[in-house]
Amino acid sequence: MAEFTLKIRRYSPESGEGPYWESFETELPGHRSVLEGILQVKDRQDGSLAIRCSCRAAICGSCGVKVNGKPMLACNTHLEWAQSNSKDGEITVEPMGNMPVLKDLIVDMDAVHWKKIQRITPWLLPDGEPPEREYVVPHESMVDVTQSMACIQCGACVSDCLSMEVDPLFIGPAALAKAYRFVGDPRDGQHEERLRDLAEDPHGIYDCTHCFFCIEACPKGVAPMSQIMRLRRLAGSDYEIDDRNNGHRHEQAFVDNIRKHGLLHEADLLPDSYGGKLHPRTVPELVDSLPVITRALLRRKVTPQNALLHPHKASEEVKRIFEKVEGRPERLEFNLYVSGTEDDPDAPGPEDEQGPHDSGAGADGQAQQAGSGPQKKRS
Repeated sequence: MAEFTLKIRRYSPESGEGPYWESFETELPGHRSVLEGILQVKDRQDGSLAIRCSCRAAICGSCGVKVNGKPMLACNTHLEWAQSNSKDGEITVEPMGNMPVLKDLIVDMDAVHWKKIQRITPWLLPDGEPPEREYVVPHESMVDVTQSMACIQCGACVSDCLSMEVDPLFIGPAALAKAYRFVGDPRDGQHEERLRDLAEDPHGIYDCTHCFFCIEACPKGVAPMSQIMRLRRLAGSDYEIDDRNNGHRHEQAFVDNIRKHGLLHEADLLPDSYGGKLHPRTVPELVDSLPVITRALLRRKVTPQNALLHPHKASEEVKRIFEKVEGRPERLEFNLYVSGTEDDPDAPGPEDEQGPHDSGAGADGQAQQAGSGPQKKRS
């Protein structure tokens, strides 16, 4: 048995007071979970402490909280690990971010998370008459969507999403990962319509800023950002959706810029995203950006010569990378639930690296047994 200090962020709307921190001492073996520590406090010290939980086995996703500032499942985070990764030995526990707090550690999932899940039409929309007996789906197609299906709707990715922090209307990583589950399912007959809807929405797939926080936060290896990137590739490359947000053209401008210069030339990025310096779409954007350009020139962050002429050219190594990637007959995409984590079967998995999670639990354990090398698959 060991003693642990839980510093919990409290909030009671009935009191009319703002949130505050309160510390509690709990005595449990170090391998027990943060959730068990919280429940012991609730049982023995303060029955008004509120937290949402159910299965206590990292399956239901109910007990999502922030431990030491990071979103995690309280039931799947060991006390000794949390203490060793705290700044002063106190384990801080607070409600998840980007969602309204109802009381203590309970957030309003309906107001944000579930509202956004409903936004992406989370059910199959098949075309035509149903088959006489059942839909027969190829094994490869089901494996393709297995990673997004592993989501337990805990909201950890939503809590840590920087895009949602800046733009609360962003559909969000959990909902967009769920969207790929239907876009990748051959039984659904509305693939293009779904993709066009998500691409045209100014708060849709192109609102993601690639911060990778959702990948780090997810306890089940769903990698929501990866699913968002797959939606983008399908929308732009496969269905050639020319969205009004200019998202696909902007991505292509990045690729062409690096292909040409080897390093990003930001002066070319904006006009190239809109079709070139003389394209009718570009002129209004360049006019709007004049104040920013003027300030940069005045502060000598950029010179006219560097703005107009890029001093770099792509090296032969960069050119070979493009030739190798674009010369492949099929696009290769990494899926944890197909290939595991590394070619080496003895390499540490996500749990070994992160520490707080029980190794081999739930879908993560299945992922480690699914295969041992990158697989070729469609997106």
